[in-house]
Amino acid sequence: MANPASSTIDPREAAHFGSMAADWWNPNGSSAMLHKLNPVRLRYIRDAIDQHWPGQSRSFHPLSGKHALDVGCGAGLLAEPLCRMGAAVTALDAAEENIAAARAHAEPQGLEIDYRATPVEELAAHGFDLVTSMEVIEHVADPAAFVRALADRLSPDGLLIMSTPNRTPLSRVAMISIGESIGGIPKGTHDWERFLTPEELTALIESAGLEVMDVTGLSFSPGKGFVLSSSKSINYLLTARHRHR
Repeated sequence: MANPASSTIDPREAAHFGSMAADWWNPNGSSAMLHKLNPVRLRYIRDAIDQHWPGQSRSFHPLSGKHALDVGCGAGLLAEPLCRMGAAVTALDAAEENIAAARAHAEPQGLEIDYRATPVEELAAHGFDLVTSMEVIEHVADPAAFVRALADRLSPDGLLIMSTPNRTPLSRVAMISIGESIGGIPKGTHDWERFLTPEELTALIESAGLEVMDVTGLSFSPGKGFVLSSSKSINYLLTARHRHR
């Protein structure tokens, strides 16, 4: 584990998610909710990529020639699709167990992903074209420092994409009261007090020298499952870039 003075990792959170490593790729297991979220997140990411780097909307490899960094990668649910989109992917996670599971899943498929159990703060400042961090900031010890670390590793023309639960009465019910009782989310996964509103996260991002380009809600529809939405009351996705672009 990293030196706490140089890292925003919360050791208790790392241990919690590390305990789920063996089951991460089971779509009906402890990470079932992430499997359901992933297609919607990927749709949002692909749309953001196509808008930011136009001309590749019909390509299966819109990230060809680009470097991507996925922070809080778990066992690779997002890192693998980014690799398939053509990116050279570096993926970080606080739990050694998750990194081991990620490597074991990627290698038989021939996916070359640079998985590291390394805090983002200890990664050399590097110009990544795409930086993603999905459902992570609500688990770190210092959100402001974490956002600064993400921004510091973004190239001048780069794109930062994050997702996180909103701190509302509805998210408390959906994510904890229901989600961690009958919704398949392991108990103890979330602390509602650590959720950030879109306004709070936007302020952190702007303080780190970036500008927010889009904030889109992520909602649940009984007929369709998870969908992108104008409602940000439960969860939302956010895209940012450097101001001086």
